[in-house]
Amino acid sequence: MSSTAGKLVTSRSELNIEDYLPSGSSIQEPRGKLRLLDLIDISPTLTEAAGAIIDDSFTRCFKSNPPEPWNWNIYLFPLWCFGVVVRYCILFPLRCLTLAFGWFIFLSTFIPVHSLLKGQDKLRKNIERVLVEMICSFFVGSWTGVVKYHGPRPSIRPKQVYVANHTSMIDFIVLEQMTAFAVIMQKHPGWVGLLQSTILESVGCIWFNRSEAKDREIVARKLRDHVQGADNNPLLIFPEGTCVNNNYTVMFKKGAFELGCTVCPIAIKYNKIFVDAFWNSRKQSFTMHLLQLMTSWAVVCEVWYLEPQTIRPGETAIEFAERVRDMISLRAGLKKVPWDGYLKYSRPSSKHSERKQESFAESLLARLEEK
Repeated sequence: MSSTAGKLVTSRSELNIEDYLPSGSSIQEPRGKLRLLDLIDISPTLTEAAGAIIDDSFTRCFKSNPPEPWNWNIYLFPLWCFGVVVRYCILFPLRCLTLAFGWFIFLSTFIPVHSLLKGQDKLRKNIERVLVEMICSFFVGSWTGVVKYHGPRPSIRPKQVYVANHTSMIDFIVLEQMTAFAVIMQKHPGWVGLLQSTILESVGCIWFNRSEAKDREIVARKLRDHVQGADNNPLLIFPEGTCVNNNYTVMFKKGAFELGCTVCPIAIKYNKIFVDAFWNSRKQSFTMHLLQLMTSWAVVCEVWYLEPQTIRPGETAIEFAERVRDMISLRAGLKKVPWDGYLKYSRPSSKHSERKQESFAESLLARLEEK
């Protein structure tokens, strides 16, 4: 058996790959120049191949990576069971009581203030601002949130806007407990939508529907009006437009950078040692996301208020947005990717893809002719 194997190895080593190649005379060289039609014929295949690579790196931005199991042996499994009992039977009920107590204080104060002080707008806004900060603090407390803030606390000034990377809707809560921001946010259904249309509108929040094109013009006008007001709450925008898994930053929308005002970057980085704070809205409702946070050990994150930025002479809004994204990505240790986050919700049309294929084929043909 061993001698036979030895002969096989010897015979394989003596093989010459050139013996199996056709002779030079049998290889026919292509005649004529490469035509545009030839490139268009193969461009769909190339596009599909490139699209597979792009889709792979794109979807990585919106995937939650489950932690590796550590309770895999007889010594660690009892410790894991003890942790489950502590988190679900002790911490979770206490956190529910904490959040319920916070809502009781908030509603018993907010409703009378909102109803009885309509003639005193300035006083009402100040009290409602404090109450919104308070209820957000109760939310963070219900997760045993450990948040470390770096830099000066945001202040109310006209002609400035704050932009931050986006991991979950709790980004707003984490930032709101320090400063009552007016946020730009997607309109949500259910109890979250009820809070948006009642409580959060009191701090000047602006809602939009991603599926309606008319909302873009309305929101753009509201943004310009808001940043001009001296007494309005600071405006907070998540320019990525969707939740990313806190490992990457996708392309920033340029709307926040076309307002002609100072842009104040905010970098948020969550520590996944206790829980992954990324909210995958396609697989999990926000209620389940909150339950996941409330049954974890803690939510740990850091927030950096970075140096305010203004657009430079000759700099476009897109270049300005990329420069701010560079600052946030560097500070939070996030990887930049060139994808549009809205592709998470919709794919490009077939006509747009065909135009891109023809444009790619023409540019490739021009380069080949130059050579």
